[in-house]
Amino acid sequence: MSSKQEEQDLKAVERLRDAVSRVRTELKKVIVGQDDVIEEALIAIFTKSHALLVGVPGLAKTLLVSSLAKTLHLTFKRVQFTPDLMPSDITGTEVIHEDPGSHDRSFKFLRGPIFANIVLADEINRTPPKTQAALLEAMQERTVTSGGVDYKLPNPFFVLATQNPIEQEGTYPLPEAQLDRFMFMISVDYPSPEEELQIMRLASSGGGEELKAVLTEEEIIRIQELVRKVPVADHVLRYAERIVRVTRATSEDQLDFCKKWLSWGAGPRASLNLIMAAKARAMMNGNFVVSCADIASVARPILRHRIIPNFAAQSEGVTQDDIIRRILEAIPQTEALS
Repeated sequence: MSSKQEEQDLKAVERLRDAVSRVRTELKKVIVGQDDVIEEALIAIFTKSHALLVGVPGLAKTLLVSSLAKTLHLTFKRVQFTPDLMPSDITGTEVIHEDPGSHDRSFKFLRGPIFANIVLADEINRTPPKTQAALLEAMQERTVTSGGVDYKLPNPFFVLATQNPIEQEGTYPLPEAQLDRFMFMISVDYPSPEEELQIMRLASSGGGEELKAVLTEEEIIRIQELVRKVPVADHVLRYAERIVRVTRATSEDQLDFCKKWLSWGAGPRASLNLIMAAKARAMMNGNFVVSCADIASVARPILRHRIIPNFAAQSEGVTQDDIIRRILEAIPQTEALS
């Protein structure tokens, strides 16, 4: 890399850090707290990935996503997933179109709500697997095929899906292979007492402030390209690899408590996502070099839907987050330097 190019990239990192700060400032006009959720959603966007939000109703998930779309100057669509939702309700459908002059008839593709920059798939586990698969295929391929024709989805394109963790009756849980397509499983928790008071004041005080756009589509695409250029040292790669490897039963390095509590460990997509998410986090903090701390900070949302606790863990009340916390404690960041 030339010194001129390096200087341009460093300036771009500074601009990104400033832009992220302004995005947070804008979102504070309507969103109280949820700093980690906002950071993880931005990381997913800047790495051309998708995220799954898990939280009880009423935690402003829809408001957060729609507000994020406004601050990033992106188009937004919300799809409420229901048991009778069909794949064409999301991707679009072909209809017969008649030319007013010649009266010739032909098929015309009507685009569905998935043709937006940010798509909120609300309660994705309420719709049957056929419809889930249509959405997840579009997420992976970034195209929709209809009548033998491929229609490209907008760029940038980001799906944020939600699930309700307390109500499972009449739902269709996503298979593990499909969950693996989401970079993050973001946990949306209850607000603190102070935050809840602020929410009540904000929501009952009338109209809120108008949100301003901070980034454009072109700038987001440029950021996505720049994220891939962020260098990663070998010891950081080894740290990320070990975090993933110790969860696997087939690995000689599997930790004892992982052997005791896990049925299945994380696959290679976890280690790749650890690196990509850490790159974006480093850039958002104004750094052009990834550290082990960046890896550790994104480990929970990346691993919590990729490791499967067994009956022993469930009977002892041990969660995925508990296991990930113990993994991070068992693998010191300084150990990767040796």
